[in-house]
Amino acid sequence: MTALASVSVVIPCFRCAGSIERAVASVAAQTLRPTEVILVDDASGDDTREVLHQLSQQFDPGWIKLVLLDQNVGAGCARNAGWTVATQNYVAFLDADDAWHFRKIEIQYAYMKSHPDVVLCGHGFRILQNGELPCWSMDAEPGQAIGKWAMLISNRFVTPSVMIQREADFRFVAHQRYMEDHMLWLQVVCSGAQVVKLPVALTAIYKNQFGVTGLSSHLWPMERSDLGNYYHLYRDGCISGVQLVLLLSYSVLKHVRRLVIYFGYIRWKK
Repeated sequence: MTALASVSVVIPCFRCAGSIERAVASVAAQTLRPTEVILVDDASGDDTREVLHQLSQQFDPGWIKLVLLDQNVGAGCARNAGWTVATQNYVAFLDADDAWHFRKIEIQYAYMKSHPDVVLCGHGFRILQNGELPCWSMDAEPGQAIGKWAMLISNRFVTPSVMIQREADFRFVAHQRYMEDHMLWLQVVCSGAQVVKLPVALTAIYKNQFGVTGLSSHLWPMERSDLGNYYHLYRDGCISGVQLVLLLSYSVLKHVRRLVIYFGYIRWKK
């Protein structure tokens, strides 16, 4: 029997019939397969659910589990729903429109197993064009600890790069649709748990971070959630009042920079 990693892969799905097969194929192609894949349909309302049922029948019975939500709750809540039914020691997140390098589980799972004190681990990514495959050579390098302030200043991980202990104390903030991933990483690192980044790219992202479509174009809701995250950390005693003011100011400056990039892109497209 082929060895499996004690990893549950959680993929939130919303109107992703055109890309989910690529995402699942990248999981199936892993040199070390995860034990289970959990596809969470976030009340897509199109033919996504039919595609998910078809995918579940293409692999060994039980390898793909389906969680079918009746109401659209957003990616964070959908990930939580998948996390709830996960059975393995670690949970890895993948977005339905992205893909993994074929050695992702092999490298990251080996690191997590050999460093049991690490609660959350992420890594780098590459932006690819549609049609490109996540295949490139790499050399494994030592993990780099990510401290509280490094995470406060910027989100160090794209969500499809993260693997976390299933029994971690925190979850994605319910009903927060923007920056909910950064908030989870912040809660983990502010709790004193060990967070590590592997300096290798193991995820392929098939969209620009500040493009003109999708969630990434919703710059103000993203900024509002970023500011809200800092306020919640202050309320919970993770940062002081002075630190809150500094972080809010820094966030606004980053937002202005993103606006310049965004409108510059719009002008260039015209």
